[in-house]
Formats: sequence, C-alpha cells, structure tokens
Amino acid sequence: MNLPNVLTLIRILLIPVFITFVIYRSPVWAIITFIVAGLTDLVDGLLARVTHQRTELGAYLDPIADKLLLSSAYIALAIIGSLPSWLTIVVITRDVVIFLGFFIFFLTNHRPEIHPSMLSKITTNFQIVTILVVLLAGYSSFLTRITPVGIYGTAFFTILSGAHYIYLGTRILNGKQKNSR
Repeated sequence: MNLPNVLTLIRILLIPVFITFVIYRSPVWAIITFIVAGLTDLVDGLLARVTHQRTELGAYLDPIADKLLLSSAYIALAIIGSLPSWLTIVVITRDVVIFLGFFIFFLTNHRPEIHPSMLSKITTNFQIVTILVVLLAGYSSFLTRITPVGIYGTAFFTILSGAHYIYLGTRILNGKQKNSR
C-alpha cells in the first residue's frame, strides 16, 4: 500500500460523504467534497508517475474509484430531481457495457492493452462538468440556463463513446486489431 493507493481509497471513502451532502441538499459541501475527491485523483496519478509507485492494485482501483464517484453522483442527483433519470441510466449503462466488455475479454483470454480513448476523456469531462454545473445552478441563472447543454452533451458523448468502445471491443475479439485508441 503506497500513498497513491491511499489517496484512491480516500476518494472511495468520500463517496458516501458526497452523496449525503447531495441528498440533504448541501450543494456547497457537495461541491467541496467532489472537488477534494477530484484532487485526490489528480494527485494520486501524478504521485504514482513521478515517484514510480504505480501498482497493479492502483491500476485497477483508480478507474473503479472514478466510476463509483461519477455513478454515485448521477444516481444521487437523479434521486433529488436535479438530473433526469434517463441521463443517469445512459451514464450507468455505458459503464456496465464497458465492464461487460472487460469481462468478455477475461472469459476469452484476451488481454489487450487498454487505454482510454480521446472520446472517453471528453465524455468523462462532460460528465464531471455537468455534475458541477448542476450543483452550482442554484447560485447562477447562467448555469441554470446552460444545464440542458451539459445534460444533452453528456448524453451525446456518453452514447458515442459507449458505441466506440463496443466497436473497438468487437474488432479486438475478431482479431482484426490488437490495440487501438
């Protein structure tokens, strides 16, 4: 257990704190918790690279922590009616499809080197910004007006990146391409 992995575990432990603040409608504390969780993600990755402390545990735990935080945020915000439920379903369905793809790779003994695509990075950024915009919308009429842009942009990129991963996964499983970004 090294410092980057400890920071990842802290991010996971912040999830119920964040959800509590969202459910009890304390957006300032929810935002602070979400930002602190995001900073642990930034710092753990930087520390792991700079100090050469990358571990197999960290390689699995870090993306799981990220998915748990984002999924929890979408679920909690849908529960209180700040985000439409259909968007939460889209976000979680994409993650389930990606997980099932990894499971299929495992069952078929495929071990391709996987890297997040640029489309996936754009999707994650849209998802994060949408959470922040929704949490801050009560403090700014401008943010309230652009919330639909975040919602529909997140839906668009989430669906597109999910389809892209399905495409890449089927190409890998069909043996046409060993590694693609």
